[in-house]
Amino acid sequence: MTNIERYHARHDRAHYLAPGIFRSLQKGQRKRQKLDTTYVFGEVSLRFVGFEPLGANDMRFLQGIIALAGPHGLIMEPKPTTGAGHQLRLFLDARLAAAQQDALVVRSSMSHLLNLVGLTDGGKNIKGLKESLTRMANVTVYVTKKQQQASFHLLSYVFDDNELVIAVNPRIAEAILGKISHARIEINEVRELESDVARLIHQWLCAWIDPGKKKQIGLTTIIRYLWEETENAKTRQKRRQYVRKAMKEFEKIGWKVTEQGSEQYEIARPKLPKPDTV
Repeated sequence: MTNIERYHARHDRAHYLAPGIFRSLQKGQRKRQKLDTTYVFGEVSLRFVGFEPLGANDMRFLQGIIALAGPHGLIMEPKPTTGAGHQLRLFLDARLAAAQQDALVVRSSMSHLLNLVGLTDGGKNIKGLKESLTRMANVTVYVTKKQQQASFHLLSYVFDDNELVIAVNPRIAEAILGKISHARIEINEVRELESDVARLIHQWLCAWIDPGKKKQIGLTTIIRYLWEETENAKTRQKRRQYVRKAMKEFEKIGWKVTEQGSEQYEIARPKLPKPDTV
């Protein structure tokens, strides 16, 4: 295996599980809609607000960033001493309780990040990555836990000496560092999946099913995670077809998916790779 194949992302479960953060989007949908979704995870309520909805590629890039931040991330304290650190902290806009929390910073090239998630570094993908970073940097996360409140952007980024420098928000940083509940996603699995629908389902299932475990889930529940409600019968039928087709992709990444009737699945997630392949 190459070094790229050994990456995995340790992500905040709440960011993973929240329906509506990342959607299966149709052409032109970003111009018509905005992002505004709230998710309650235990004692914590998180609201995600952005000027555009986020899609499967945004999710894919964030997974890559988090995977890089695991082994290579540097702690960014509330008062950075470097120029790039100061800019990143300013753009992250951490407020209230988050103003005193650490973030995590990673340096990379755009080519390496694209290759990590299974994309080439051609002009179209470079443009897509830049647009995605702008979208995600403009998403504000509002966190409420009992009487404590905090807010910050999903991430921030700058270019420093032609190098891409990215800061992930304090909550994601805590997940990467093991301070709060986190989910693990294998980047090699992400690269092997072919469709956006499969990648979106994969991220959610990685937060819902721990490695080596299995659970049952209904087709309707999966659909609600991927798309907003619709009254159009043809659209609902197409969505069922997309999900069934996407679930077949899981076989090649080692997951076991058993359909129990037309509307129910039993999903078994593989055990963690052996230490020498992590």
